[in-house]
Amino acid sequence: MNLTNDLQIFSADVSPATLATSIAKHGYAVVQDLLNKKKIEILKNQLAPHLDSVDLGDPDPFFGHKTKRFGALLSRCPLTREMLIDRLVLGTADLVLGPHCVNYQVNYTGVMYLSPGEIAQSIHRDTGFYPIQNPAPPLTLATMWASTDFTRENGATRIIPGSHLWSDRREPSADEIIQVEMCAGSVLFYTGSLLHGGGANRSGTARCGVALHYSLGWLRQEENQYLAVPVEEVRTYSKEIQRLMGYDLATVNLGFADHKHPNDILNKTDSDSHGVLGTKEMMEADNAVQRFKVTSTSAVGRARIKV
Repeated sequence: MNLTNDLQIFSADVSPATLATSIAKHGYAVVQDLLNKKKIEILKNQLAPHLDSVDLGDPDPFFGHKTKRFGALLSRCPLTREMLIDRLVLGTADLVLGPHCVNYQVNYTGVMYLSPGEIAQSIHRDTGFYPIQNPAPPLTLATMWASTDFTRENGATRIIPGSHLWSDRREPSADEIIQVEMCAGSVLFYTGSLLHGGGANRSGTARCGVALHYSLGWLRQEENQYLAVPVEEVRTYSKEIQRLMGYDLATVNLGFADHKHPNDILNKTDSDSHGVLGTKEMMEADNAVQRFKVTSTSAVGRARIKV
């Protein structure tokens, strides 16, 4: 159910259809308490040794001078494998991304740990590296899981509702920005073309979020999953996770290796003969995809806006 008439905040019993509708209209939705207290503690404990070992700050100011970041979460933080295939999340991804691809995939896994004193991040779109002008159909779906409370004071994510429907030329004003305050265990869903950015941490404690992003299967992944996790380890994962990581065909004949299915090669179930690179069902799904139609091109730039 929707918990407020103003912000798109829902309880954990919300349906994927309701979330997908909110994302299509507003660009985002928040689900409260998707992780219970026990799992929040597990998540924090799994993140802790990596947070201790990673350096604070990055040479690129976009990533923050007082922010810790690291990826490869499916290997480093085992609970994220469970979070990745959460039924509500995947049900929502089916509706948001599914119309535009046969299979979607993991696009990025990462931690954003904003230490006290961090300044607000530039407002941007996650899809800026893809040369597709906005507005456009969804290319990615992001989930930001709060492992600590997100507050105005500690740097809760700033978003501009509805900006996923804007052209690339339009920039937000300060009064169009809202901050997504949510308790630990909650999840912010947003489409990759929504303008957003990390907030400033003016508190005395860190703000930590876990990002698990999904993208259309025919796009290049932001985080290279084939190098992020050793193959020997990937073989121990479920096939559902393997396929989401990209060890699958994006559609008929797209993503094979040596004319064999990548999942067969990964799990050593391939043979000397050619593999099946497109079933009848996959071809039917391919023919049902809502395909993009490009009518013009121009250099519109990539949004990194200071507001």
